[in-house]
Amino acid sequence: MKQRMPVVENILSANDRLAEENRSRLEAANLYTINLMASPGAGKTSLIEHTIKRLSGQLNLAVVDGDIATSIDADRAAAAGAEAVQINTGGECHLDAVMFQGALNQLDLTKYDLLMVENVGNLICPASFKLGTHQNVLIASIPEGDDKPYKYPTMYRGVDALVINKIDLMPYIDFDMEYFQRGVEVLNPGLVTFQISCRTGEGLEAWLTWLQKKVASHNPADTDR
Repeated sequence: MKQRMPVVENILSANDRLAEENRSRLEAANLYTINLMASPGAGKTSLIEHTIKRLSGQLNLAVVDGDIATSIDADRAAAAGAEAVQINTGGECHLDAVMFQGALNQLDLTKYDLLMVENVGNLICPASFKLGTHQNVLIASIPEGDDKPYKYPTMYRGVDALVINKIDLMPYIDFDMEYFQRGVEVLNPGLVTFQISCRTGEGLEAWLTWLQKKVASHNPADTDR
């Protein structure tokens, strides 16, 4: 009997190979890139807007926005002051390396210091598809509830940093921060975590400082762009 590799494994392997090509292009351009993932409404676009407005005088910024339909998020990023490319996935619940490559083809990568990718709002599919970015960042929000690390372990296990947004709502929502963080620690010990509020600005400075240091350490000698 012939043994056949599962279709899913074939798809992921092909995607990983293309993600490596994407990473090589980013490295050649000295462009630091983060992949922002979250459920719908967690605050990806708001965080991107604040990041653009606060860092646009210090870094050259670009954004790739992934969504099932519309260009609403890309329009917001452009209005905030960044070069923005929209990817409409046509119903797919995640970005993949092919889609990301298409977006890279629309940008002069050498012009930018930081590229932020806003993935499709989903806590399942984006975790499985590498893009070629340098870091994966998950945005969680207080209204989602404190059980998400326990319900979506693959997502929390596979990220390099965690942003907990909407902490200004803590007095009004039954959210056990200790329980939430205990679940995260089991899955991803020592994960870099930022507690912020995009509405009030609380905690944003720590996020921005971390991001600036990541960009600088990736390309410390480049001062011409």
